[in-house]
Amino acid sequence: MDPKELRAALEAITYVADEPASVDQMARALGADKAEVRAALDELVAFYQTDERGIEVKKVAGGYRFTTKVQHHESLRRFIKSLQPPVRLTMPALETLAVIAYKQPATLPEINEIRGVNCGGVIQTLLDKRLIVTAGRKAVVGRPILYRTSKEFLLRFGLNDVDDLPSLKDFEQLAKAALGADDGVAFGDDTAGAREPSAADAGQPAAAAASAANAEPGSETVDETGDARS
Repeated sequence: MDPKELRAALEAITYVADEPASVDQMARALGADKAEVRAALDELVAFYQTDERGIEVKKVAGGYRFTTKVQHHESLRRFIKSLQPPVRLTMPALETLAVIAYKQPATLPEINEIRGVNCGGVIQTLLDKRLIVTAGRKAVVGRPILYRTSKEFLLRFGLNDVDDLPSLKDFEQLAKAALGADDGVAFGDDTAGAREPSAADAGQPAAAAASAANAEPGSETVDETGDARS
């Protein structure tokens, strides 16, 4: 296989692969020398690095994959948003989504303990909106279901994968953009037992999410009615 043909074959493999393809995997599939594959991949990476390209070949988790360039994420977000109606979430739902996003995979008991309230209704809302999915069961007594964010979550938030999640400090702006609401959250009755937000809550989903996601089990928490408990 000449260098141009090898590079084209690697481009095709990298494009269709669901997971990052390693040098070993591609070399075996093509019957090529690993050194030649690495050299061809380096050329492919350089080819897509130019400003004229909206995608790039990136080394991720020991393999190579096509990704969109960071500078185009806002355009992609607007495009995806134009194809789908906005997702509207209550503050409790957003806080629970933040816990799952930053702690995943997580079980309902773990989420309940972090947030200090029963999140069963909120979890069902997030499942219905396809922002989270089940991820098997945890190997502990009772084998509770594990939850993680979904592909829909990545699309809504304009992320390539969960490794691209911003810091919790930046979560508010991302939520505003992704959820299509002026305050980042459309308050309503999506969840059973959800409290109505106070004036202090409005426009501050990031702070609430950060508090929920960073809380240690056993620390003082606040339930949906606003009462503190241990």
